Amino acid sequence: MKAAIFEKPNAPLPIGEWPTPEPKAGEILVKVAACGVCHTDLHYIDHGVPTFKKPPLILGHEASGIVAGVGAGVTERKEGDRVLLPAVLTCGHCYNCRIGRENICLNMKMFGNDVDGAYAEYVVAPAKDTFILPDSIPLEEGSIIADAISTPYHAVKNRGQVRGGDWVVVFGCGGIGLNIVQVATAFGASVIAVDIRDDKLEAAKSLGARAGLNPQKFERIDKEVRKLTGGGAQVGFEAIGNPNTIASAFGCVRNGGRMVVVGYTHKDVSLNAGRIMYREMEVVGSLGCRPVDYPPLIEMVAAGRIKVKELVTQKFPLDKLNDAFDKLRVGEGLRSVVIP
Repeated sequence: MKAAIFEKPNAPLPIGEWPTPEPKAGEILVKVAACGVCHTDLHYIDHGVPTFKKPPLILGHEASGIVAGVGAGVTERKEGDRVLLPAVLTCGHCYNCRIGRENICLNMKMFGNDVDGAYAEYVVAPAKDTFILPDSIPLEEGSIIADAISTPYHAVKNRGQVRGGDWVVVFGCGGIGLNIVQVATAFGASVIAVDIRDDKLEAAKSLGARAGLNPQKFERIDKEVRKLTGGGAQVGFEAIGNPNTIASAFGCVRNGGRMVVVGYTHKDVSLNAGRIMYREMEVVGSLGCRPVDYPPLIEMVAAGRIKVKELVTQKFPLDKLNDAFDKLRVGEGLRSVVIP
């Protein structure tokens, strides 16, 4: 099969031949319909973040496709099924899995990191971890549910605990941030989007944001947010992974509110501990999505309450994957997918 092969950091991914995987017991073989292009891959390619499986390996963790084969003992999936592959695979038996926090499974495996991913014509996956996509959701655009939609869904529903009528502020209107905007809106919140690019703010408004603020146009963004919300947002989200914007988002949250860190950074962040204590502030992290949350999320997409077709603004063949990464690096478009 053809695949994009990650060999080393700071180099384009060559497209070449790779052995077509065979499903083992409990696994299915999936013919990839599409795989979303994600910033996580750039951490490996551009920033030297090590993968758990040493290169060469296949990146790509946001996939949908058609079941092309089943391994021994698989009964819940059959050839021809339309499936979504979650970005993270869970063991189902560790402490965190047993208490319902599978998204931070102690033995988690991630496509394109621990195991070969889906920038390829085929990928294997444990049958138990896959989800059926209804015919009403197109496979190509539906692939982004695997991460670009599910991660914001978990952040909004479980970590942010957003409720109808809440004011929410979202820092960063990339792929994750825009979907935090639309998921929070679907949950009934009033959302303020913050980004330094006006085109991203317009995209946020098209997905339901009540207001879009460019911090470069205000002396203090926290004062502007507090003015709009009557004291600050109940919940703040940071979807960039920058210590400065994490601190800025925290400053926009009202007393007794909650700050959710969704963006990744390896750097230390400085927050005022006195304010956290005296104002009873909450600061929480958010990673991925629990398996139990995928079916209701898929139903929200099928019902039209969460958009996917509008989010996919560019499609690339597999041999143009490096062009897709170039577009991602400069922030062009909302979400790109690769179609093997």
